[in-house]
Amino acid sequence: MSRVFYGSRAALLAAVLCGAGAAAAAAKHSSAPALTKPVEQKAEIVPVQHGIYMIYAGEGSNVTIQVGDQGVVVVDAAVAGVSEKILAAIRSITDKPIRYLMDTSADADHVGGNENISKAGITYGGGYTQDAHYSFIYAHENVQNAMSAPTGQKSVAPSAAWPTDTYFQDSMELYFNGEPIIMLYAPNAHSDGDSMVFFRSSDVIATGDVYITTGYPVIDIAHGGSINGIIAALNRIIDITIPKENQEGGTLVIPGHGRVSDEYDVVVYRDMVTIIRDRVQDMMKKGMTLEQTEAAKPSSDYDGRFGSVSGSWTTNQFIEAVYRTLQSPPQAPK
Repeated sequence: MSRVFYGSRAALLAAVLCGAGAAAAAAKHSSAPALTKPVEQKAEIVPVQHGIYMIYAGEGSNVTIQVGDQGVVVVDAAVAGVSEKILAAIRSITDKPIRYLMDTSADADHVGGNENISKAGITYGGGYTQDAHYSFIYAHENVQNAMSAPTGQKSVAPSAAWPTDTYFQDSMELYFNGEPIIMLYAPNAHSDGDSMVFFRSSDVIATGDVYITTGYPVIDIAHGGSINGIIAALNRIIDITIPKENQEGGTLVIPGHGRVSDEYDVVVYRDMVTIIRDRVQDMMKKGMTLEQTEAAKPSSDYDGRFGSVSGSWTTNQFIEAVYRTLQSPPQAPK
């Protein structure tokens, strides 16, 4: 799905090949104002189904919202710099208050806007936080661990952005807007704190970065990510999703980055990641070093679609992460 943004763009095209004077006159009498500065684009709003929307504000992660009579649930907050765009997008859909914010990971591009989004909401029922004018923030406890720090050490995020409620089991459940909402833990996938949020009645799952459509999966080795955890999470998504007909539609999937998908898209992505994992594993069994494995280009037939030679996550970084986490798998959570 291409990125389509809402907003106006004025353009003035006058008297081509008719001389500078004619062009100036045309500009003077044109009803369209000449642009003196770029027009700030609004966030893209994608209706998914049954009161679920995806919002993309130009930076950071996708934002998922559930809208109903009781209020709004937000999944991921993108970066702080686009909070106003996200809030404006939500207000254009509903005037109901934001009651819950759910974090799928501790990544800055997912939680950077936590404080702004939470502060714009209101605690459901009141009395459970220091300030009832903030909405709850839910996440796996490893997100809390990553964002906070022991006394005397510097935290990576202000305390107002930290989760207010965490879970450590396989899942956490919430019933809101007449719908069961389930946060599903995906251990050692993109990181050690990944959650996927399943809106059961709406039949939509927001995956965070365990599934993206913009490139190879980002594996955060420093925070417990692994290739086998990614594949396990993708398989869990496939277990949940059910296509409507001809392997199209049905359960819809909102990735951490990229376009809305269905089961078929996730299956294709899972198969691609698994094939590359198996190729790297076979090369390792033959005694090939990381450098030799990268030179052999085990992902070459997929690089045109998912690969990158520059930016924050390159193909070689992905192959190295696959190699490293097969070489030294992360410890299973206790």
